[in-house]
Amino acid sequence: MPSQRCKGARDLLPADTERFRYVEDAFRRACLSWGYQEVRTPTIEYLHLFTAAGTLTPNMLSKVYSFLDWDGWSGERVVLRPDGTIPVARLYIENLAQQETARLFYVTNVFAFEETGRENRERWQCGVELLGSGKPASDVEIILLAIEILRNLGISRLEIQLSHAGILKALLKELKLKPDEETRLLTQVLDGDWQVLTQAASGNTGVNKLLSLLLDSRGKSGGLLKDLKALPQISLDLKSELDNFAEVASILDALDCNYQIDITSTQGFEYYTGPCFRFLVNGSRIGSGGRYDNLIPLIGGKNTPACGFALYIDPLMNLLQPGVGQKVEQRILVRGETATPSIMKSCFQLAQSLHEAGYVTELDFSGRQPSWRWIITVQAEPPSFLVTDQIRNQKREVSSVANVIDIVGGSA
Repeated sequence: MPSQRCKGARDLLPADTERFRYVEDAFRRACLSWGYQEVRTPTIEYLHLFTAAGTLTPNMLSKVYSFLDWDGWSGERVVLRPDGTIPVARLYIENLAQQETARLFYVTNVFAFEETGRENRERWQCGVELLGSGKPASDVEIILLAIEILRNLGISRLEIQLSHAGILKALLKELKLKPDEETRLLTQVLDGDWQVLTQAASGNTGVNKLLSLLLDSRGKSGGLLKDLKALPQISLDLKSELDNFAEVASILDALDCNYQIDITSTQGFEYYTGPCFRFLVNGSRIGSGGRYDNLIPLIGGKNTPACGFALYIDPLMNLLQPGVGQKVEQRILVRGETATPSIMKSCFQLAQSLHEAGYVTELDFSGRQPSWRWIITVQAEPPSFLVTDQIRNQKREVSSVANVIDIVGGSA
C-alpha cells in the first residue's frame, strides 16, 4: 500500500513552515509587548470539560475526536482538544486563580472531524485570553491587540464585525420559552439559523420589533445602539446588555476603530456572554473572539469575568505577501576541496564561526552547485579559504576565518 497522509491532514513544507513561523513570531511579539504571558495546554483533555452545559454547541460536539482512555489512568473518555479557550480556562482554575488578572496567550492546534476529508481536521490558531476583568475596556483591549497583530502581518482590507451574545440571550428570555425550547433555539441560532428566532418572536410585538431593528442595523456603527436603548418596551436585562454593547462601541468610536454591527455574527460557542467580534478579509473569517464571563464557573472555578480571541493561522499564511516569511539572511555554503579529516574539521569549525556570526550556513561534501550567493571552499594548501561571490562573479583567497567573515559582512 502506498504511503500517504490521512484525509483532512496537512504537511507543512519548508516554505509553509517559514510562513507559519512568521505569523507565530509576529503574534508572540505583539502579545509580549502588551504584557501577556505564554502558556501551553495538553493535546488531550477530558471530554466532560467540553460537555459541561453551555460550553460547546451540540453541532461542535458531534465533530469531536473522542476515545476511551482504556490503558491510561482513569478509564475516562478523553478528546483531542476541539477548542483553545476551554483548556486555558481549566489551566487558569488549576494554577492561576489566585491572580487578580491573568493575561495569557498560546499557539495551539485544535481538532474537528470533517466528513469529506477535503477540509483540514487539524487547525492551528493563535489565541489570547484576558481573565479576571469584566470592564468594557478589556473587550476593547483584546480587539485592538488583534488588530495590531494583523496590521503587523501586513493584512489589508480587514473587516470587523461586532455583535453581542448577551443581547441574543436576553431576547430569548423575553420569549418566555420552556428551558428545553430555549436551549434548542439558542443552538440553532448559534449554528447560523436566525430565521428560527424571527419565527419564534413573531407573536411578541416588543421582541419582534427590537429583533427587526437589530437585524436591519447590520453594517451600521454604534450610534444606533443609543436609539435601541430608548425603546420603551425593553426589559431591564435587555437594556443592561444594550448599555454594555453601546459602551464598548463608544470606546471603539473614540479610538477611530472601524467596525460594523452584525448581530447575526454571534455564532459557534454557547459560552459567549457579551460582546463578540469576527475578523474577515474578502468575506473569509481569519479570527474571532468575545466575552465569556460564565465559562470558568461552569467548569468548576469561581466567578471570573474573561474575554479572548483566536486568529487562524492557515488563512493568515495564505494572505501574506509573496516572499514574506522567507529568510533574508545571506545563505552560505561551506565545502572542502578534499574529504580528508583535517579539511572536514576546518569546514565544521568555519561553519560554527559563521553560525555564531549570525549567518545561515550549510555544509556540503557532495560537490553540488546551489544558487546561493556565497560558496566558501576550504583548501588543502594556504591560503586556506576560497570565497566565491556568485552574484558578483568574484573569487578571493584569504587565510583566516576572520577574513571570511569580513568579506561576507562587508558585501552589502
